[in-house]
Amino acid sequence: MAEPERRRRRPPVSCTLCRRRKLRCSRESPCSNCIKSRSGNCVYENFISHAQPGVELGLGPAYSESHYSAPTTSISSTATGVTAPNHTSQSSPKAASSTAGSTPTSYSSQEVESLRNRIRQLEEQLSKTNLTPSQPPADSNIEAINSRISGTFYIHHENNLTGQPRAISRSVTHKTRVFGQSHWITGFSLVRDIIGIFEPHVRDESSRISVLMQKSKSLARAIKDRRSPPWPSLPVVDLPSKDIADELVDRYFRTVEPIYRILHIPTFRREYAAQWVSTSNEPNTAFLVQLKLVLAIGATTYDELFSLKPSALKWVYEAQTWISEPGFKHRLNLQYLQTNILLLIAREFVDVGPDLVWIAAGTLLRTAIYMGLHKDPKRLPTMSTFAAEMRRRLWNTILELSTQLSLTSGGPPFVSLDGFDTEPPGNFDDEQITADDPVPKPEAEFTQTSIAIALRKTFAARLAITKFLNDHSSRGTYGETLRLDAGLRTAYKSVLRLLQGYKSGSGLRPSETEVDMVSLLMNRYILSLHNPYFSSAMQEAAYAFSRKVIIETSIKVWRAMYPSTTTTLQPSRNVPSSNYHDLPRLAICASGFFRIITLQASILIAMELMAQLQEEEILGPGIVRQDLLTIMEEAKTWSWRTIEAGETSIKGYFLASLLAAHIEGRIQGLGKEELPSFLIKVIEEAEEKCIPKLEEMLARYQTESATKELEQPHMNTEPQSLGDWDFSMSDALFDFSNPDPINWAFGETTQDPLTL
Repeated sequence: MAEPERRRRRPPVSCTLCRRRKLRCSRESPCSNCIKSRSGNCVYENFISHAQPGVELGLGPAYSESHYSAPTTSISSTATGVTAPNHTSQSSPKAASSTAGSTPTSYSSQEVESLRNRIRQLEEQLSKTNLTPSQPPADSNIEAINSRISGTFYIHHENNLTGQPRAISRSVTHKTRVFGQSHWITGFSLVRDIIGIFEPHVRDESSRISVLMQKSKSLARAIKDRRSPPWPSLPVVDLPSKDIADELVDRYFRTVEPIYRILHIPTFRREYAAQWVSTSNEPNTAFLVQLKLVLAIGATTYDELFSLKPSALKWVYEAQTWISEPGFKHRLNLQYLQTNILLLIAREFVDVGPDLVWIAAGTLLRTAIYMGLHKDPKRLPTMSTFAAEMRRRLWNTILELSTQLSLTSGGPPFVSLDGFDTEPPGNFDDEQITADDPVPKPEAEFTQTSIAIALRKTFAARLAITKFLNDHSSRGTYGETLRLDAGLRTAYKSVLRLLQGYKSGSGLRPSETEVDMVSLLMNRYILSLHNPYFSSAMQEAAYAFSRKVIIETSIKVWRAMYPSTTTTLQPSRNVPSSNYHDLPRLAICASGFFRIITLQASILIAMELMAQLQEEEILGPGIVRQDLLTIMEEAKTWSWRTIEAGETSIKGYFLASLLAAHIEGRIQGLGKEELPSFLIKVIEEAEEKCIPKLEEMLARYQTESATKELEQPHMNTEPQSLGDWDFSMSDALFDFSNPDPINWAFGETTQDPLTL
């Protein structure tokens, strides 16, 4: 069989780049495509055959000799720097071959130069896109917001596939972390337009704004370094005076303990009294650590300047050191859980890695499950009422903290209702559970555990909201948001009726602080639930309910954390007047939950004011609410007080001043040309006000630090080192064969069975 005739390779008639891009080439020198792309020299490869083109290759009569001679002539002309029109290049194949063969070196250098230009273009394109994720998820759009002040944020918007009027953001990526919808940072997009006004001035490193900002950051780092205790800090018996310690303990039991039932109050009081009369050279370190954590939490409401913050930091560091010791197998008991819970709260309040507390809460949850607290004591070996109730209380507190920290951190709650069967705590006073076979009091009668029980009634609704906002697989609609809102309100109404019944009773009643804290917790979930729709509510009537809810809730939150001077502060009967200062002081001095919700409320109110001003331009004057304007001025005062109380970051005061100035400028009718200069002046004044305060703070801590270094010259550490510490548990098993129920519960044998 005859071998089929092989077809010869078709000679190229297009330039190199047109063939590579598969474009129709005009075969001029340079061709039209190369002129448009500005890619440099237009290069033609030299593959012209000596045979007559169009005949031997079977290309048809349309391809005459002139069509092949033109590119060849162009190549030769380009190489010699002479330009000749292609329509005059009527040369023979021999001439074409001779011309092409005479310039192989020139042609090769041109092609290399062209490739170099192309590589340079690709490198430039790559450098412009290196901050964008290469493969974004198919169900989301990622928007990058870059600012010198806040860094780069990636907002993950959900595609509008669920029938909602507008797409919403699902999460935010910043540095190495991903925040769910409940995290406060998801509202950053609300203020990006305002920050963009003066962003060019900040990018100029020689501008006064940039210089002052860098100086404030340097001062903040120096302050944190100076006031941070050495690591590790071993627990020592260096308590404050008894008068101060008594007040700090009372403040702890007045604010935190009613909400998060952790300690058995009579037992703690007894150990606390013994601490001051003990002459033993071997102190009870486990109780000493607990006591110092209680003092650290109580110090956040001691005064409005947080004057005990250095001591509180030291107490928290000592507790973390003790918790982190490797020999923890013998500590696997309820007292160890209590200390871990206190440490989580103290770290958040005192500002020791508060944004990472949620990670430690996951370890605490697993520790409790490992110890069987997720199983109701009825399904475990027989134990006393005291041991059973303490287990229920601690499990209830761990559930509360896990959900609340998930909401604050924007992380998914790793808790499910079908993952435990432990019943809520009984309605007992602490003295009751030490008796034999105590009977719980009726639900309508207030006890030391009633607030925790009331919160448990809303736990299922709040857990559903947290999962809805932060779970990776959550793709809920606005209708689901309204359903969850209704469920939480229904659960909260029953709690309100219960609290109102307690307040009208004749016996023990809840304090105003306790009632306000319950309301604050509920409002935090309401804000988080509707916050993703707040921006869209400015344009879409479908989300008008969310806008109304957010503003009303933000005002309630703000007034709880920053009471108006016109509000009466006369306490109710049997309620100490000092209780009215607890929540405002927590907002000023304590970091974490209380400060975040206060800041978030002020920002949302500012955004509402700006929306009202924009609507005023369209609908006419008379829309802007004066009560909201008052709150914006109060926000500046509140932010400044946080700096006076030891806050080293000036961003809160910076943002409050910026928002207030922007609103003021809009009210004054400043145009687009005048507004930026007005904002820049206000920002510079705010920074100039903060710098002397930070310098004063640094000078104070430098003096204290110098004294400490003389006493302990070898103890030095970075202030951020604690943030990486986490306590872990061993694989020790629980001994169910212990005949003593109380000792079985606590894992230690003591002379006093009630000692924790």
